[in-house]
Amino acid sequence: MEEINKKITNCKKCSRLVHFREKIALEKRKQFQKEVYWGKPVPGFGDKKAEILILGLAPAAHGGNRTGRLFTGDRSAEFLFKCLFKSNLANQPSSLHIGDGLKLKNIYITAALKCVPPFDKPNSDELKSCFDFLKKELFYLQHVKTILTLGKIAFDASLKFFDLNKSKTKFIHGAEYFTDTNQRIVACYHPSPRNVNTKRINEKGMVDLLKKIHDLHI
Repeated sequence: MEEINKKITNCKKCSRLVHFREKIALEKRKQFQKEVYWGKPVPGFGDKKAEILILGLAPAAHGGNRTGRLFTGDRSAEFLFKCLFKSNLANQPSSLHIGDGLKLKNIYITAALKCVPPFDKPNSDELKSCFDFLKKELFYLQHVKTILTLGKIAFDASLKFFDLNKSKTKFIHGAEYFTDTNQRIVACYHPSPRNVNTKRINEKGMVDLLKKIHDLHI
């Protein structure tokens, strides 16, 4: 996996994404002016023998693009790791920066897109380029039995990898689908501030879903 992550980190295929991630890293958000932003593609992290894969959309502009770790240092991370901790899938309820002592339990986290896209909207060519990396990650993670997809883009990427029929696999929060190799794909709303603030997803519902997944792999 180290070789895959090195190739991810060094990637400069998509000029629009390279320009945007570096622009964000130079301009910075006001409260992070003294920090050195990562400003590169963000690889996955976690247990390389995990049975559970969490697949997100992309690094956040001032989260993963700043810290160099997915779901780290932003509001989505606050929500997600509070829920992972309560579900006994992480050793602490926060994800602030690399080196904060965070450890995942039987989980690997990655994203469909490795760079932050403008307005959180990647184009089809960008997703296609990153799909090659996702394929390599999934082939490496041979113990994965459940894939929790956070948002429709992540859900669609998992369907593409397993060659599942989109017309028979609708993105419905909490829905489960099985691949030909009996791996479970679970659809879940992304824990974005918008989805949390509008109550599309809430802490109790997310914890219940994560506990259900956890209990499948005890």
